[in-house]
Amino acid sequence: MNQWRRKQQLEAFFTEDIGEHDYSTDFLFPKDHHGRLTFTSKAEGVFCGEDVITDGYQMLDSTITVELYIHDGDWMRTGDTIATIDGPVGELLKGERVILNLIQRMSGIATLTHKAVKALNDENIRICDTRKTTPGLRSFEKYAVRTGGGYNHRFGLYDAVMLKDNHIAFFGSVREAIARTKASVGHTVKIEVETETENQVVEAIEAGADIIMFDNRTPAEIRSFTSLVPSSITTEASGGITLETLPDYRGLEIDYISLGFLTHSVRALDISARVATTKEEVQ
Repeated sequence: MNQWRRKQQLEAFFTEDIGEHDYSTDFLFPKDHHGRLTFTSKAEGVFCGEDVITDGYQMLDSTITVELYIHDGDWMRTGDTIATIDGPVGELLKGERVILNLIQRMSGIATLTHKAVKALNDENIRICDTRKTTPGLRSFEKYAVRTGGGYNHRFGLYDAVMLKDNHIAFFGSVREAIARTKASVGHTVKIEVETETENQVVEAIEAGADIIMFDNRTPAEIRSFTSLVPSSITTEASGGITLETLPDYRGLEIDYISLGFLTHSVRALDISARVATTKEEVQ
């Protein structure tokens, strides 16, 4: 994830939460009151978010130091110490909730992606995400997918063409929708099209689509459709696929399976934070 963008978004998140000041800490702890905050895993899973911790606390106070014991992509066990953060107690507590919320969600996504890759168990098919992400968190969530062993679909409407059922309905056919798009976009922009029937697959091939998605199709239907598609065209399956049904798609001649549930309904991984404020506790 781009560091400049990460810091820009963290600044907005801190502004939302802290505002002008923190009533709960500013009047309790003098600036020279130092302590240590410890992040601990309360569940097993893939950790994600080390740069959120380091950048986040450095943005709040440049004197804060962070020591990481778990890094992005590492498997955490319950009770593992993820990081210790030393610095002014007030700043440690101000950043705790924003940072904890982010790394819990990112670790949840990384863990679920890891489980999806394991459930599919097919080295020839890549698991990828969708645009069904939380507004404002897309870059964090897509990074988490990569950390869990998955791949990213397009980041937004701006970096690839994806002709969905509503686009196709407006133009009347897959062939016409692709033709209109090709006449307007540059040659470096890939065109993906959703298909639901054999006729649409054939139209997409003949019209020169770069990527063909089989939308809400059964493994048997996908097996039939892929027999028509030349190897030069990338293929993708999506829609209605769950963690439990992923094994049914193992061995199909497709390149990607895109899964919205990786980000839109993920459960955050449980991580706790505890601050030690006395000299004896810190040592």
